[in-house]
Parts: sequence; C-alpha cells; structure tokens
Amino acid sequence: MITLGWIYAVVGSMFATFAILGLGDRSHPNRFGTAAFSGLLAVSLLAGDRIGDFANGVLVLGLTILGGFNLLGRSNHATTSVVQREDMARRHGNRLFLPALIIPLTALLGTLATNYTPFGQAGWIEPKRETYVFLVVGVLLALAVILIWLRPPALAPLREGGRLFEAIGAAAVLPQMLAALGALFATAGIGKIIGHFSGLIIPDSPFLAVLVYGVGMVVFTMIMGNAFAAFPVMAAAIGVPVLIQHHHANPAVIGAVGMLAGFCGTLMTPMAANFNLVPAAVLQLRDQHGVIKAQFPTAIVLLMINILVMWWGAFL
Repeated sequence: MITLGWIYAVVGSMFATFAILGLGDRSHPNRFGTAAFSGLLAVSLLAGDRIGDFANGVLVLGLTILGGFNLLGRSNHATTSVVQREDMARRHGNRLFLPALIIPLTALLGTLATNYTPFGQAGWIEPKRETYVFLVVGVLLALAVILIWLRPPALAPLREGGRLFEAIGAAAVLPQMLAALGALFATAGIGKIIGHFSGLIIPDSPFLAVLVYGVGMVVFTMIMGNAFAAFPVMAAAIGVPVLIQHHHANPAVIGAVGMLAGFCGTLMTPMAANFNLVPAAVLQLRDQHGVIKAQFPTAIVLLMINILVMWWGAFL
C-alpha cells in the first residue's frame, strides 16, 4: 500500500539532492548554510517519525537558526543561458505550460477514480490520502514528459528546483511551522481563554458577536499565517459557545464564511509566506511586501462583505 511515508520519502530525497548539489557548488555565496537547511529538511521528511520528539525539536531549532541569522543564500548557477531560454520560448510558445497541467489533472482524475470506480477498492493507496499520492504522481509524470520532450540535462529539474527553493528561502517552511503553532494554541486552550474574556466585553448581540468572530479570525490568521490554524482557536472562543450554542446561529454558515473571513487575513500578512513573500521573492520585486500592499484594500472590502453575509446567513 502507498502511504504518506512514500510521499515523504520522495520529497525528502529531493531536499537531500538539493543539499548535495548546493554543497558541491563552489560559486554559491552561502553553500554550507543553504545545504545544511536543505539537509535538515531532508532528515525531517525521511526520518522524522524515527528520531523522536527531542531530535525533531533540535532540528526545528537548527532550521530557525539558519534562517534567522541569514545563513542562507541563492545560487547563480543556471542550467541554461538567457539566450537559450528565449530561443526555447520562441520555438515552443505556450506549449511550455502543458507539463504543468499534468499535475492537477493527474491529481483530479486519480482522486475521482479512487473514490468512484472499482480502482479504489484494490487497496493500493492509504485511505483519504489519494489526492496527495496522485499529486506526487502528477509531478513525476510531468517531469518525465519534460525530459522526453525538451531533453534538458538530467539534473536540470533538480538544479532549477533547488534554485527556486533558495529564492524562497526560509519562508518555505513558515506555513508548516505556523500550522503547528495553531495546533499548539488549540491544545493549550487559548480559544477558551479568549472566549472567557470575550464574554465579559461583548454585549448580548448576535451582530457584534459575528463582528468579533470575523475580525478575530483575521487577526489570528495574520498571526499564524493560516486560516486553518486560526479556525480551531476562534471556533472554541466564539464560534461554538457564543454564536452556535448561545445565539443558535447556523453552524454551516459560521464555519464556512468564518473561514472566508480568515482568508482575508491571509491577504494582509507576511506570515502567509507562500502567498505573499514567495511571489515577491520569485519575481524579485524590490518591495518584498508589495504583494501585501496591493491586496490590502481588497481584503478589507471582502472582510466587511463576509461579516455581513455571515450575519445575514446565520440568523436571518
């Protein structure tokens, strides 16, 4: 049976290769720190379930030190020249994007086949992990198509992947760390504490409760960078005890639109690195917060609309 362990092995091997290639690049300005960062990620993915909690904690501290003290760098070693890339773009045009479509198409068709055809009854894939498995399968298929069609150097995908990872830097692991922080907040009972103090200051008004819930989702999403991490905290604080149990709001509306309100916070925070900092790094924008500044007005308008929709849909 194909389990998540197989996926971790594939991704971990990729990061291990990044580390080896980076370590061998003598022109790299920070090859040792960058290679160590990729290597620690590889260890986490390949052996994280076997080295124990303490070792994993030390590993995370190592990643934090490398990223926090700016010990990472970006390689200037390109697999093709600018002229070669321009020539390939002219010859193939928009067909160069076709391999990228293989990834979501494989994930979609594989998931549908597993859930709605006899293929899923064979037991080849771990239950509820089908999408992850077929996402990785789609990446491997896309790479195979590229190697057969464009015939780049064998290590070109890994070298270019490593360069992209280096361009993103430590922000690449921020979403995982912030998601863990959200789970830690929920386990520590932060939501109940917030709910206690909210009950003391919020008047007995459904609209004000919705307003505090929506704004709270935005604030905690901005802190943790992920609405999925913020939701357990605010649901335990206000969503369930105040809105659903006390004011008898529609749970489906509170959950669904509450998440949409949280996503407005995603548009306004650098903690949502994969959405806001990564594009700025990949596009080499002069202002690393330029994406956030462009999205901020839209996020405020969407938040106000979501609060009104949540109040109307949950109570009227």
